[in-house]
Amino acid sequence: MKKYRFLSLLLLFPMVLTLFTAPAAALEEPDLFCTNAVLLDANYNEVLYDKGAYEKAYPASTTKVMTALLVLEAIENGQLSPSTMVTAGPTRMQDIPSGAGYVVASLKEGEVMSVEDLLYCVMLPSAADAANVLAVEVDGTIEDFVTHMNRKAGELGCQNTHFTNTAGMHSEDHYSTAYDLALIFQAALEYDLFRTIIKTAAYTVPATNLSAERYFYNTNGLISNLWYSGYVYDKCIGGKTGNTDEAGRCLIAAAEDGDTLLISVVLGSGPMEQEGYEDLRQGQLVESKRLLEYGFNNFERVTITKGTEPVDKVAVTMSRQADEVNVKPQGSITRTLPKDMDLDAIETKIALFSQEVEAPVEEGQVLGVMTLSYEGEVYGKLDLVAVNSVERSELLYKKEQFISFFQDTWVQIVLAVVLLLAAFILLRLLVFRKKRRYRSGTGARSRSNYRGIRK
Repeated sequence: MKKYRFLSLLLLFPMVLTLFTAPAAALEEPDLFCTNAVLLDANYNEVLYDKGAYEKAYPASTTKVMTALLVLEAIENGQLSPSTMVTAGPTRMQDIPSGAGYVVASLKEGEVMSVEDLLYCVMLPSAADAANVLAVEVDGTIEDFVTHMNRKAGELGCQNTHFTNTAGMHSEDHYSTAYDLALIFQAALEYDLFRTIIKTAAYTVPATNLSAERYFYNTNGLISNLWYSGYVYDKCIGGKTGNTDEAGRCLIAAAEDGDTLLISVVLGSGPMEQEGYEDLRQGQLVESKRLLEYGFNNFERVTITKGTEPVDKVAVTMSRQADEVNVKPQGSITRTLPKDMDLDAIETKIALFSQEVEAPVEEGQVLGVMTLSYEGEVYGKLDLVAVNSVERSELLYKKEQFISFFQDTWVQIVLAVVLLLAAFILLRLLVFRKKRRYRSGTGARSRSNYRGIRK
């Protein structure tokens, strides 16, 4: 009986072992409660998640990131400084519908405020009037500033973005994409002042010539509990909210974990119920945090190499040393990839520049390229280089040069002309000599037949 039990356990062991050695399941992407979203590895411009990321959508107040970016550029080039004092003009309320619920800083015509304080007004409470005031200060008119916004979007590589105002007021012609907004936010993150502002939970604007102190709170619930409680995300370094009836609830957010910097964009979200809470929660906050955590938990930087063994060969001419040379991949590709990804499943495609090459061949000479891809996505390319050097045979080379010289079309034409001229000259000489002989013979006969005059 013990014998049979032992046999059963022995047969069962491989089955148990497979439970621990089974391949990891494919990475499951989150199904976000929104219309459009993207997750970008901001350090390497690699998209880790895409839900309609390249489709046109209404950006609402996330537009103000571009407004802030142009102001920051004006500071960088010396046109402005954070301490520059700006006077609000009559255009401060341009394009802002009255009674529409858009946030303003209640700036009065003639009120004077610093550029830095105006940026805080734009980015924390999302004040549309402050955006207009800064626009006029940078480009003279709001219309010229909007043109500047669209030009900058093109420079950043935005493919489906068009702005009609500085603050994100709804318009059919005012649109962007989740991916384009990520690019704009990525550019803004290059400025320390921008990072400082978007990380700030609350800010006090000093009293001005026409107003007492103003107190503003960050509308990004991943940074502050002052607007929405229970959403703070310790890895978040800032973001920008947006909300209109047409756009839904939107959020651009950035988060850091070690050397990893991620940017998430969630558009077209809304209220959603979360377990443990009785009230309707902010969907854009919940889904942004969820998307960022998905990136940190499931992706890592991976260096892909394909070894140093030869993968193909190229025929070599003009050499007595060897008639072919092996090629091998050189270098590596670093990508942000799923942690459980099987690197052996990466497909390779070899493309040689030519099936043969003329000696000399230098060791390390690039003779082709290897393309690496996975499930149809190209990850990168590696050079295919010669494994060793191959010397040229000077005798074969000179022979080939000689043959090639006379095979040249123009050389053949010149030779043909020369031969024709030579033949023509020879023919002329022969004809001339024949005529001369004929004339010489005729004269002799005439002299021999002459008898003179008889007297």
